[in-house]
Amino acid sequence: MGHKIIIDCDPGADDALALYFALSQPDLDLLAVTTTFGHLTVAQATRNALLLCTLAGRTDLPVCSGVATPTRKPTWWHDPEASGADGLGDLPRRPTEAHGPDERSAARCIVELAQAYPGQLSLVCAGPLGNVAQALRLEPQLPELLAQVVVAGGSVAAPGDVSPVAEANFWHDPHAADLVLTAGFKLTMLGLDVTQAAPLPLALIERLAAQRPNPATETLLHATRQHAGYQARLAHGTVPACPAPGLLGLAWLLQPDLFKTESGRVRVVPDGLAEGQSIMDRREHVPYPQPGWETRIPKIQAALAVDAAACLALVERSLLAKGLPSATG
Repeated sequence: MGHKIIIDCDPGADDALALYFALSQPDLDLLAVTTTFGHLTVAQATRNALLLCTLAGRTDLPVCSGVATPTRKPTWWHDPEASGADGLGDLPRRPTEAHGPDERSAARCIVELAQAYPGQLSLVCAGPLGNVAQALRLEPQLPELLAQVVVAGGSVAAPGDVSPVAEANFWHDPHAADLVLTAGFKLTMLGLDVTQAAPLPLALIERLAAQRPNPATETLLHATRQHAGYQARLAHGTVPACPAPGLLGLAWLLQPDLFKTESGRVRVVPDGLAEGQSIMDRREHVPYPQPGWETRIPKIQAALAVDAAACLALVERSLLAKGLPSATG
């Protein structure tokens, strides 16, 4: 096995893609799935993760439920039109999950696995960052224990998707995002700069479901069809495609050379009109009088561009050639 990973997510169509891609990749050793509120309640996110693992024949995989609310802000937003009320396109038939959630909290699971595999575990975050913030409070040495953290969220230069400047995962919990980005992790941020540039075409999932029909691919197709249609309406009739930020996070682990990155300090605006905006200091030689940009604040990597065609080819090779695991084979 290659990379030992945890996927921290709020599973709708995009995170279902990431989960099934991880399970199809021999170079990714998925040890657990941790769930958070985000586009869904954490209860629904946990039910979805359990269902997706059941359909993939991976009832042995721990699913740990995490934070239910933002760190400080009082409310969060869910648009059922984007992915359905259940996050998976309102499945017409929902099989019963074959197992229940792990007794550990998401934060506890992250800490215990990081301690069990010091320097070997990568955390791929595809939702708000409250679970990582809680794990950091449980174990202040977490940045030294984890090999790396890959965060699918934020933006350096691309327009926001919940406001003109804010990306949804950071907007849902800006305080947690700022804490995690400045905690000293070896961290790569894959924001809207790359996720908007490399959506996964619905046609690929349609081919996958046609070539390998089973409950897992049928569920994936139903969920992505709803989400891709919603995205196409927002973009005024573009070819249906599903943004897949978590999947890009996994692609980064496998082939980081597909991404162009820049190093710098990144802060997240906690409230006000620019709530959730991620700001990167790209002029480090300037001694700003505004506090919050001191040299003691750790730098991270931010992806600014991606080879979208090569990423798509990687996904096609994995899902179509190697096949999607399923409970039915």
